[in-house]
Amino acid sequence: MSTLSSVISNATERAMQSAEPSSRIGIAILSLAFIIGFPGNAFIIWTVLARMKKRNVTCILILHLAMADMIVILTAPIFLHFLDNGTWIFGEIVCKLCHYTGCLSMYASIFLISFMSMDRFLAVAKPFTSQKIRTKKTVRGIILAIWVLASLLSIPMPIYRTVLPFSNILICRPYHKSSGHVAFQYLFETMLGFFIPFNIIVICYLYICLRLRTAKFQSKHKTNRLVSLIVITFCVFWLPYHVVNILQVTGALILGNKGQKLIEAAQSARPNVTALAFLSSSVNPVLYAYAGGSFIRTAGMGFMAKLFEGTSSEVSSFRKVSQALRQKSRNESIELGKRGEALEESKTFSTTPTD
Repeated sequence: MSTLSSVISNATERAMQSAEPSSRIGIAILSLAFIIGFPGNAFIIWTVLARMKKRNVTCILILHLAMADMIVILTAPIFLHFLDNGTWIFGEIVCKLCHYTGCLSMYASIFLISFMSMDRFLAVAKPFTSQKIRTKKTVRGIILAIWVLASLLSIPMPIYRTVLPFSNILICRPYHKSSGHVAFQYLFETMLGFFIPFNIIVICYLYICLRLRTAKFQSKHKTNRLVSLIVITFCVFWLPYHVVNILQVTGALILGNKGQKLIEAAQSARPNVTALAFLSSSVNPVLYAYAGGSFIRTAGMGFMAKLFEGTSSEVSSFRKVSQALRQKSRNESIELGKRGEALEESKTFSTTPTD
């Protein structure tokens, strides 16, 4: 057995000794995620497909975000059984498939949120370009590319998952042949599934805020706040998971007692941070209900449709403000040009010799 395997085995043994309290927390979080997330996301999918005849771009993105959340929510009963019984009875294929699904949902969600942010950025930065390319055909093509990319990037997850015996029970757990494999998997996940896309999101929204503040424009639409809340909650629920990833990579690369302690800490925290990340799949329906609360009395079960219908007018407002800013800038340039020409003519006239 390699040094890394020995360290991980020892760390796993210590982590399993304190697994009972951790399992109870995990069961509580996963149960809550399933109770809220399954009916919530099902309602969103039904609303968009059955209640909305005209689906704008943001609405299509929200539909696919709900689909990404739903596919991981459907794995909750399997993980709940594992946490409750303490052993994995579903075999290696289901072990790999469940974790692949979770990884697929993570990548699809963050990429869809990134695209949502870039769509708003383009409406403000390049309004005329946005108007030309913001078609359902283009958006559907980009969404298809997002799902394909998410599917490909999720492949390392099942490769590094297997079912192994431990103290007379079976565990669906990570399996790496060397510290290099540990570093590759977790850094790959964190960089492509969080750090890079989240920085893109932050840059987009910083630009939008600065641009609209310059225009003294304050959006009164609920969907602007809604998209911001989606971004913030995704960060809150997924950041601890990626911190644990970095912690485990550091532990794998540092041999000796310090490395083992870091691996122990990471493995002890991983069930809870994974459950917290899982919970993010059930939060969006709550955010939609909060944002669309004022429509419930007037629209009843159709309040979601009323909320999503406002997303198109908001992006249109962004575009109009940006166009107005550009037109104002052009007018100022023309005015300055005219003043410059007038000044030159005045100088020429004053220096012309008189008879």
